[in-house]
Amino acid sequence: MRKILAIWAAKLAASAARLLGKNGSSMPGSIALKICPDILTRLSQDIEKDIIAVWGTNGKTTTNNMIYTVLTEQGYTVVCNKVGSNMLSGVVSAFISYSTLSGKVKADYACLEMDEAYARIILKYLTPSKIVITNLFRDQMDRYGEIDTTVKYIQMALDKAKNATLILNGDDPLTASLGVNYKNAKYYGITENLGLNLNETREGRYCRACGHELSYEYYQYGQLGKYRCDNCGFARPTPQYDGKNIVCDDYVSFDVCGSHVDLPCKGVYNIYNALAAYAFCDSSGIPGDSIAKGLKKYKGQIGRMEEFKINGKQVVFNLAKNPASFNQSIGNIINEKRTKDVIIGINDNDPDGNDVSWLWDVDFEKLKNETVTSYTTTGIRSKDMAVRLKYCDIEQNKITVGGDMRRDIINAVNGSGERVYIVVNDTLIFSTKKILSELEDKE
Repeated sequence: MRKILAIWAAKLAASAARLLGKNGSSMPGSIALKICPDILTRLSQDIEKDIIAVWGTNGKTTTNNMIYTVLTEQGYTVVCNKVGSNMLSGVVSAFISYSTLSGKVKADYACLEMDEAYARIILKYLTPSKIVITNLFRDQMDRYGEIDTTVKYIQMALDKAKNATLILNGDDPLTASLGVNYKNAKYYGITENLGLNLNETREGRYCRACGHELSYEYYQYGQLGKYRCDNCGFARPTPQYDGKNIVCDDYVSFDVCGSHVDLPCKGVYNIYNALAAYAFCDSSGIPGDSIAKGLKKYKGQIGRMEEFKINGKQVVFNLAKNPASFNQSIGNIINEKRTKDVIIGINDNDPDGNDVSWLWDVDFEKLKNETVTSYTTTGIRSKDMAVRLKYCDIEQNKITVGGDMRRDIINAVNGSGERVYIVVNDTLIFSTKKILSELEDKE
């Protein structure tokens, strides 16, 4: 009876939130958990095939949704927290959205993005048969602390799912180290040197086994690359899913396991996300050509290199929440040869992390580029962001401290650049998306 009451209350709350124009992706789950604390255990037992957990500092939402796209293109019904609400209440909300009023979930798979710190809590209520881990970078310091703390949280979660198959990014030494003593581990990566030559802040340069600094033949980005410990022999594993013939332009493509994959999105990091999705789907018995067709139909979620046209000008909108993701966003901006106006939005609400000192770990110096015609900082910490840009020796007359996102977007669109790039952190995502959708040219 508690289970049914919890589902009814949660569905009613979700309907009310939609009527009020709210996102409400985790609120229904919070209500359900108060009424029936073990509701996730009860609902997850209805999944017919696999429960998939997707973890990692960056790329969780994209990888999760790529897997979802391929599975649904194959005709499967999939429970998925598509908008990235990845704590316990968000996962519960996803199951409730697929539940009947009588409390039955009719689904083949559950594909669930999970926050690294909350995964060990979520796994008290369900056990995934496959776990995908994208990468491990330093994240919000006040929530996760140093990177070793994040690794510890992941290991605690893995201890609750010892029989799961791990699908790991072999190019990340921190992620790859999780599979050393794991009997069911598969790896994906990119063996060819992409020659990106990014001079950026790097995490995880020390061997998890013995503490010695790793030797690198080359870096792809961050700490991802071909590495080896000359002291104990720990080294990059040979990936079963090796991306080859990489093309990284307006859109990206690659070959893997005899299949050619075209992605309707930008960025080398999306190749890694797609390789992770491919590895899971292949290990689940889906033919390579079918995986490639599904990945080609993938559409980015909110703030994942979304494109809008406003007053005839292209506007690119992206989420960046930590140094690694910001550095990738900066790379996309400066690799764009056309001139552009740039908006950077920083909030310090709880989901963002209250401590914004991580801004000094981002290589904003690279934004001092002749193709950038103006810089606008916005959000609660707009002034902090403006100070950070000042210390990059960017001309002060090019920096504007904004604060009203609608006005800031309109001003940038009316600027002299050929494009506009907007990069924001977590709690600015939905409000910025709403404004962009309202301003977007109507065909």
